[in-house]
Amino acid sequence: MNDYLNHVGRPAPVVNRGGMEAPAQPSNSQKKKLKFKFNGFKVIFSVLFISITLLLIALVIYLVVYKDNNAISQQIKTAQFQAVFLNSSDGQVYFGHLKVLNSQYYELTDIYYIRVNSNSSSTTSSTTNSTANESVTLAKLGNEIHGPEDAMFINRDSVMFWENLKNSGQVVTAILKYQANGGQSSSSNATSNSLSNTTSSNNSTSNTTNP
Repeated sequence: MNDYLNHVGRPAPVVNRGGMEAPAQPSNSQKKKLKFKFNGFKVIFSVLFISITLLLIALVIYLVVYKDNNAISQQIKTAQFQAVFLNSSDGQVYFGHLKVLNSQYYELTDIYYIRVNSNSSSTTSSTTNSTANESVTLAKLGNEIHGPEDAMFINRDSVMFWENLKNSGQVVTAILKYQANGGQSSSSNATSNSLSNTTSSNNSTSNTTNP
C-alpha cells in the first residue's frame, strides 16, 4: 500500500521523444551562479592579458634603451679624458670624464675648458693700426662667478659628438700640468700656442662634421 501511495505521489518523469528521461533543468539561482563565475573568469583573464602585454612592451623598451646605453658606455675609455663638442652656435667644447647617465643625459665630471682672452694693442707707424692678440688658457670649471659644482649633466640632443682623448695629446698634457701646478693655469707661450692650435683644430672639425 505504501509503495502504491509513494508511486502515485511522485510526479511522472519527463520523457523525451526518444523514450529517454530528460535531464533536470537548472534553477534560476544556479544559472546566476554559473553566469557570475563565467564573468569572473572573463575579468581575470582580461586583467592578466593586459598585464602581460604591458610587461612585454616595457621589457622591449628597456632592452632597446639598455642596449643603446650599454653600447655607448663601452666606447667610453674611463681611464682617459673625453672631449664633448656641443651643438651650439659658439661650438663650445668641454673636457672631462664622461659617462652615460641615462637614455637622455650624459654626465661630465672633472671638467675643463679653453678660455680665450682677447687683448688689443696698438702700434704706431705711418698709420695707427689696432691688432688683437689672443691669450689662450686652460680653465677649470667651478671658479666662475656663479660657482658651479664640478659636474655637468648634458642633454644628449645637445651633443654634436664626443671623443676619447689620448694622454699624450696637447689638451690632456695641459690638464695634467694644471693639476701638477696645484690648480694654477700655465702661462707659458708653449702651452698657450698648443691650446691655441688645438682650439683652431677643434673649430675646424666642428665646422666640417655633421651632427
